[in-house]
Amino acid sequence: MFYLDPESPLSLQGQLRQKIVEAIMVGSLVPGRRLPSSRKLASQLGVARNTVVLAYQQLMDEGYLLTRERSGIYVNEEVLARRVSYQPVNREVGCGTVDWARRLRQVPESEAFQASPDWQRYPYPFIDGYFDQALFPVHEWREASRLALGVGEVNAWSRYRGDADDPLLLEAIRTRLLPGRGIQAADEQILVLPGIHAARALLARLLTARGDTLAIEDPGSPEWRSLLLERGARLDSRPVDGEGMEPPASGPHTLFVVTPSHQLPTGITMSMSRRQEILARAAELDALVIEDDHAAETNYLGQPHPALQGMDPAGRVIYLSSLAQVLAGSLQLAFIVAPAEVVQVARRLRRVLFGTPPRNNQRTMAYFLSLGHYDSFHRRLDTVFRARWLALRDALNHYLPSLVVTAPSQGGTALWVNGPEWLDARVLAREAGRRGVLLEPVGHYYHTASHPENCFRLGLTSLDESQIRGGVAALAAVIRDLSGSHAETLDNARGERVGGALLRSRLAGAELHFTTVYGDPASIRLHQDGTMTGQAGYAGEDSDRGVWWVEDELWFRRWEQWSYGKTLALYVVIDGSQIKWFDRDRQLVDAAHIQWPPPQS
Repeated sequence: MFYLDPESPLSLQGQLRQKIVEAIMVGSLVPGRRLPSSRKLASQLGVARNTVVLAYQQLMDEGYLLTRERSGIYVNEEVLARRVSYQPVNREVGCGTVDWARRLRQVPESEAFQASPDWQRYPYPFIDGYFDQALFPVHEWREASRLALGVGEVNAWSRYRGDADDPLLLEAIRTRLLPGRGIQAADEQILVLPGIHAARALLARLLTARGDTLAIEDPGSPEWRSLLLERGARLDSRPVDGEGMEPPASGPHTLFVVTPSHQLPTGITMSMSRRQEILARAAELDALVIEDDHAAETNYLGQPHPALQGMDPAGRVIYLSSLAQVLAGSLQLAFIVAPAEVVQVARRLRRVLFGTPPRNNQRTMAYFLSLGHYDSFHRRLDTVFRARWLALRDALNHYLPSLVVTAPSQGGTALWVNGPEWLDARVLAREAGRRGVLLEPVGHYYHTASHPENCFRLGLTSLDESQIRGGVAALAAVIRDLSGSHAETLDNARGERVGGALLRSRLAGAELHFTTVYGDPASIRLHQDGTMTGQAGYAGEDSDRGVWWVEDELWFRRWEQWSYGKTLALYVVIDGSQIKWFDRDRQLVDAAHIQWPPPQS
C-alpha cells in the first residue's frame, strides 16, 4: 500500500505518517476505513512493528486516526468534515472569461541569468551564485537552529510583536559584520529584510519615482535595471572601467546604484580614488547612493577597501548586503544600513510589502553569528574560493594565453573573460554545454543596445577546485574548434620559422616579456646553460625556475611549478622582435616580446 524510501532524509516512521496523511487527504483512505494492524502493516513494509505503532499513535494524537475497542484502527470520519468539496465547473471556451491582458499591469521582463535546472549533472559548471552542497555549514547551522528553537528561546522571540527585528540579530550584525566593512551603526539604523531581492525591491520603491534620473553601472545588475525601469525612472548607463563605475559629469541625478566591492558582473573592485570621486559627485548633485554589497569584499591579492557607507560623512549612502551567499538561498535574510529616519520609513514599507522576516530565522542567524560560526565559516569560504580563483586564473593562463583576457580583479567568485573579437559568447555557451562546460554569456548585463558579444563569465562557486583545470582545458578545445579561419596557425604565421642550432643561438641569453591573461606583466630569462627563470606580477611576486632546450625543429620548456610542471614541445616563429609559439597541432599557443642580449664587445 505504501512505499518507504530507505534513501529519504525522513525517518521510516516520518515517511509512513506522511503517506497515510496524504492518502487520507486525496481520498485513497476514506473516512471510516479500517487500517491494517500494526503487525500486518510492518510485515508488508518490511519494517519494525514499533515503527508502525509509533506512526499510528502520532496520527491518533493529531486526530487523523482513531481506535475502536476490539475492532482496530480507523480513519477518523471528522478529518474531512470541514473541507469544502470541489466540483469542477465546465465552461465553454471564450465564455465569461476575463481579459487578463487588459487587466494586468505590464511588468518588465527579468533578464537575470538562469542556469539549467540540472546544472549539477554537468562535469564543469562554471556558473556563479550556484553552490555545491559541500560548502554549507551543516553542523554549525544545526547547532544554531537547535538553540534558537529551545523552549525558552521560542518563548523569548515569540513575545515580540509588531515589526521589530530580533535584537540579538541586530547586535550581531552591528558588532560582528559591519566593523569588518568599516561601518559603525546603531540598532535603529539597521533593518532586516527577507532576502537580497526583497531589499532591492524595497529600496527601489522607497527612493525612486517616475521621471527620476538614476546613474547605474553598464554592464550591471539586470535585477536593478528591471526594478528601476518598473518605477518609471530614466537610467543613465555609466561605463565601468578598471576602477569601477565612472560617475556622471553633470546632473540632474537623484540616485547612484553601485556595486563597489566586486562589481556585478565584471568583478572589478572599485579603487579608493573612484570611491572618493563617487561620494564627491553625489554631494555636488545632491544625489543618494545605494551601495549593493551583494558579495562582501573578499580580496585575495590585497586588503579590502572600506565600504562607501563607512566613508560617507553626509549620510547619503544606503548600504545593502546579505548574510552570506551560501546561506542566503535557504535562509533568505538581508539587511540595510541607513540613517534612522530612513529605516523608520523603510520599516513601514516592509510591513506593507513583505512583513517581518520570520523571527525564528532571525534568532538562528543571531546564534550563528554570536557563536563565531559565521566568522569561521567565512574564513573557510575565503580559503576555498581563493584556491579556486587562483586555479581558474592559472588554468586560463595555461590553456588560453593567446585568446582571452580577464577583467582586472582582486577577488570575488567569478571572472569576466574577454575572448577574441570574432567570438560569439552565445555560440560558445551552446557548444561548450554540449561538452559538459557551463558558462554565462553576458549580454543581459548591458542596458545599452551596443555591447561586445565576445565576453562571458566563469564562476567558481559551483564546482570543486579539482574540476577547474579539466573544465578550462575542455573550454579551450571548444574555442579553438570555433576559431576556424580566424586562428593564426604555423602555416599562415608571419615571420621566420626557426629551429635547431640557429634557434638555440638566437634565444640563449634573451629575455622574453609578455602579459598574463589577468593583466600582470611577466618575463622569462633564457640562460646560456639551458636553465630559465620567470617572474610575474608588478613586484615579481610570482616566480619559478625551469629548463629549456632545442631538439630538431622543436623548442622545449619545463617549469617546476608554472604550467603544471608539464613539458611543452613548441614550434617557434620569430617576427621582428616578437616570438610566437605553436603546438604540435600547429595552433598558436602564446607570444612574447624578445629583448636580445647586448652584443659581446
